[in-house]
This record gives sequence, structure tokens and C-alpha cells, in this order.
Amino acid sequence: MSIPPPPGPHQPQDPYQPPQPQSPYPQDPFAPPPQDPYAQGPYGPQGPQAPMGPGPMGPGPMGPGPGPMGPYPHPSYPQAPYGAVPYPVWGQGYSPYGRPSPVNGVAIAALVLGLLCFLPGVGLLLGIIALVQIRKRGERGKAMAIVGTVLSSVGLAVWVLALSTGGASDFWDGFKEGASGNSSFALAKGDCFDVPGETFDEDVYDVDEVDCSGEHDAEVFASVPLTGDSFPGDDHVTDVADDKCYTLQDAYAMDPWALTDEVDIYYLTPTADSWSWGDREITCVFANVDEKGTLTGSLRADASTLDPDQFAFLKAMAAVDDVLFEEPEEYAEEDLASNRTWAGDTGEVTGNQADQLGSHLWEEPDREAPLAALVKDMRTASKEWAAAAKAADADGFYEHYDKAYKYVDGATTVTARKALGLATTVPTYDEDSDSGSGGTGGGDSDSGLDV
Repeated sequence: MSIPPPPGPHQPQDPYQPPQPQSPYPQDPFAPPPQDPYAQGPYGPQGPQAPMGPGPMGPGPMGPGPGPMGPYPHPSYPQAPYGAVPYPVWGQGYSPYGRPSPVNGVAIAALVLGLLCFLPGVGLLLGIIALVQIRKRGERGKAMAIVGTVLSSVGLAVWVLALSTGGASDFWDGFKEGASGNSSFALAKGDCFDVPGETFDEDVYDVDEVDCSGEHDAEVFASVPLTGDSFPGDDHVTDVADDKCYTLQDAYAMDPWALTDEVDIYYLTPTADSWSWGDREITCVFANVDEKGTLTGSLRADASTLDPDQFAFLKAMAAVDDVLFEEPEEYAEEDLASNRTWAGDTGEVTGNQADQLGSHLWEEPDREAPLAALVKDMRTASKEWAAAAKAADADGFYEHYDKAYKYVDGATTVTARKALGLATTVPTYDEDSDSGSGGTGGGDSDSGLDV
């Protein structure tokens, strides 16, 4: 007859281990496993050594009796054989140290945006989201979320204040300085550029900066700053551009003979929209009178590109040209007094500039003779202007006027220019043009372009 196995999982018995005593009492399923009260832990018993029997260390105690740690186990206590009690180990799945909660990633992002003052609205929103997530998830990073929220709030307030008070002009200046070379706002004096499309039309925003030595659509020669909180209107901006750009061209292109009839002045002006963002600048440029034409080579002729001899010559000629262009609009028959006064001023300026050139030490010997001949003619012209200033009537005035004008842009001027390596083609001047000493004519009166 077979005996049924006891209830519970059947564990095969190790044939080399003695049978384990069974407790007569029912086992509590929630009670911890029984431990040897005399076991020290993983390194052996607490009391005297367990009975070992005879061995190399001598016989051990085999019966009850006192010991250094107390009485030996009672003989009736079931003794586990040597090696039967396993060493205690850490519980599986548990760590002896507690793990900290993770840091909220949104809080980190909010702090970074707050410190950089970049996109303050986004930083404020991320800070609020981070606080909500931290409260729900029990994560760390509350301090970072709060700091990022506060900094973003301050940045947003400053941004709104700047936009509402016009303080964004400083931002606009920084934007223009950091803008790419493909923006019309980044153009500076001396830059040459092409505009998109086939023509130089009225709206220019994106440009392609190119080398001035090759073909290009335009060349920047000056910038005119504007002031005011409100946009002054297109007509006012155009009037300022007309007045300033034509005057400033002489400082950039000191040689008016190099500005041929194909060259005209244009300007890029602010619009009402760009004004609201701080655009307060008119950009003056040279371009071809033909909207489909181009320029070749730089027109810049100033102290940065000229040698000392060229600069001295052009400076003297510019002074004479300036006074010549002050000629009264009325003929001498209509207003003799005004014409006589102007002739006297012209003679004085011409004589002074002749003295300046006569005292100049020319760097190259082959320039001395041509310039000396020019100085001689300038002094002769000065005397004729002085005589015109003393004329008793219009006929006497024009007699000396014609003689003096023969030396203006005459043969000795061309020879001197050739020796100096300057342009030698005498320009044609439009008498109705208000373009000053560098006026070339040939352009439409409406040369303003919006940016």
C-alpha cells in the first residue's frame, strides 16, 4: 500500500543530506523562516563551535554544558548538521541604499531659457508646466522651475516695455549688425551688391553682396541717419535723401570725372513698417541710369584709395567746383550785383587753390611740369574772375567771365589728370540738375527705393 505524499510542493530529497526534522506545529505562512538563535551570521555560530567530532584541531564538545557564550543547545533542540544552514544574503530585488527621485527635464529647460533671456514667453510656459509635473510625479527640480519662471517673467516684461516705448531701436541696430550679407539692412559704405530679378525695382529687401571689381548693380557710398519716434512720411524721407545723398557723394567719389553719364544716385529708404522696428537710416547708392544696366569697378575715390598727390589735386578742384556751382540763376543783365559778388568769390577761391597746388611737393617728378602748367592757368583765371567782379556793366562782366571759363576743365587740367592717373574724359553737366559738383544728369528724378 502506498502512502500519499504530504500536501504542498514535492521537493526531492538530497540523498546525501540527512532528513530534516519536521516541526509538530503548523507553520505560519507569514512568519519569517526559522533562524538559528546561536548563529552569528554568514561567518559561523555565536556560541561555542558546533559539534564537529574528532578532527585535526582535537575533539570538540559533544554534550550539554556551559560555554563562553552561555549554555550549549539543549540535546532535544534539533541540530542542523554541518553545512546545512545557508549563509544569509541580501534579499533579491532590494538595494541597501535608497534611490533619489529623478529631476524634471522641463524644469531644466525653463531654467536655461530664463538665464539666456531667450524666448521669455516659452520659458514662462515651461516653468509652469514643470511645477505641475513635479507636484504630480514627486520629482525634483522645483527650485529650477521657479527660478526659470521668474527670469522669464522679467524678460517678457522688459520685452513688452521695449516694444511699447520704442526702445526696440537698440535691438534693431544689433539685428542689422548681425544680419547676413544677403540683407539690405546689412549694407555698409563701400559695399557693392546685386538685387534679385532683372531690374533695380522700387522694393529692395534681399541683396547679394559681390566684389566691387566685377559687375554689380549698385555701390553704397553713404548712410543718412534719421531721428524721431513716429514715421515722418515717405515725402519727408525722400526730401532728406535728395538733399543729403547728392551732397555726400563728393566725400566718397572725389573725382566727379569718374562718374560717367551712366551713373546716377539712388537711395534705400525706410518704410512705415521697418520704422516701427527701429529702421532709421537712408542708404545712398550709385547705380546705372538704365535699370537693366550694371556698374564695373568701384567708384570710390577718397583718402582710403587715393595717393597723396591725387588727393591734393582733387581736393583743390572740388573747392573750385563748389564755388562755380554757386553761380546765380539770374543773368548779369538782371542782377549784376549778385553776379559780381559771385565772380569775386570764385576768383579768390581759384587763387587760393592755385597756391595750395603750387606749394605741394609732388611724389613723382613727371607730375611736376603738368601740375605747374595747371597752376599757371588757375592764377590767370583768378585774375579774370577778379576783373569780372569789378565790371561796370553786363557786357564787361561777360567779357572777363568767358576768358576765365576757358581755363575751367581746360587742356592743362586734362594733362594734369593724365599725369596723376585720374579720369581724363570731361563730364557733361546738366544745367537744370541740382546734383552739385558731381552731378552727372541722366537719371529719373524719382530715385528713391523702399527697404
